[in-house]
Amino acid sequence: MTFSSVKNKQRLSDSVQRIKPSGIRRFFDLASTMDNVISLGVGEPDFVTPWNVREASINSMERGHTAYTANAGLLELRQEISKYMKQRFQVSYQPEGEVLVTVGASEGIDLAVRAIVNPGDEVIVVEPSFVSYAPIVSLAGGVPVPIGTKKENDFKLTPSQLEEAITARTKAIILCFPNNPTGATMTENELKEIAYLVEKHDLLVLSDEIYAELSYDEPHYSFPRCEGMWDRTILISGFSKAFAMTGWRLGFICGPEDIVSAMLKIHQYTMMCASTLAQHGAIEALQNGQEDVSRMVTSYRQRRNYLVKAFDEIGLPCHFPGGAFYAFPDISPTGMNAEEFAEQLLVEEQVAVVPGDVFGEGGETHIRCSYATSLDSLRTAIERMGAFLERHKIN
Repeated sequence: MTFSSVKNKQRLSDSVQRIKPSGIRRFFDLASTMDNVISLGVGEPDFVTPWNVREASINSMERGHTAYTANAGLLELRQEISKYMKQRFQVSYQPEGEVLVTVGASEGIDLAVRAIVNPGDEVIVVEPSFVSYAPIVSLAGGVPVPIGTKKENDFKLTPSQLEEAITARTKAIILCFPNNPTGATMTENELKEIAYLVEKHDLLVLSDEIYAELSYDEPHYSFPRCEGMWDRTILISGFSKAFAMTGWRLGFICGPEDIVSAMLKIHQYTMMCASTLAQHGAIEALQNGQEDVSRMVTSYRQRRNYLVKAFDEIGLPCHFPGGAFYAFPDISPTGMNAEEFAEQLLVEEQVAVVPGDVFGEGGETHIRCSYATSLDSLRTAIERMGAFLERHKIN
């Protein structure tokens, strides 16, 4: 008996088929086939993880610490995270029950969404934003509702925008400040205006604060510090950006115990625990890494100041980012759309940038350029981009 004539059932889920591949990856894949490319597209530090952090991880392996940790992570690491959040950002969380160590902040976002979203729940996504937010909401059965922030408002979320987007089905809002890709930040008073609406409409908040340390002009104000927001906020952060530990894949969640416990259940079945070696390195980073963080932040600030001024000078108006390590210049004077600009620039001048439209509403006429690369590389990239604009008689 054969079954060759029997048609196969649909192999893939509808939700997965509806999701588009990351718009960032196409340009990285194309750039990888070319020589002499300067990449301003990668969202990771160009610094190597400090030696003392690497050494701590190596030493832990040599001492035989190679087994699973507790699902929530090493208690010592959770204690250090608790101290760090209190000392640096004035928010208090108990190491047991209110802190969860994750496989990168990305897993933290996924766990948070899956823990709180029911099918049909609406989740407001403040855009331009990290490319994974909306797909993660969709995969959980939720409905992502984008709010496009505007250049004229310095890419900040305004209370009127939020009020307009909220419906009876709204469950939560995802915030990311300092923002990827715009570098926008929000002040204490601006966040308190958002907090008022969150409480008024009984919402939860996923506050992605992975770039908190990379705030250049004003100290970062953590959203759960706003009155009434501690119990409504799931704070997501990690070690990738500030501590130059992207490949270590280590993040953490802080929040109310009932929500963190729900996320821990999912984490138990999907990841078991984060890397033991990475957790030992992270303990060292939190105990002795602040000097290295400060050194990197000083370098990023210098690069930001150069790059924003340079973009303005070559004819690409650029919002002045208060944090993260991205510039988000406006390419509308060129008459090109973002994808066309990025592709032609890569082919003609071997400079890789990311089209702003992959980050959602508000990014359509922009490109994201990471300044997590050397000043020499930034200068060369600007020279090439200037030549590109001159060739096309744009500036």
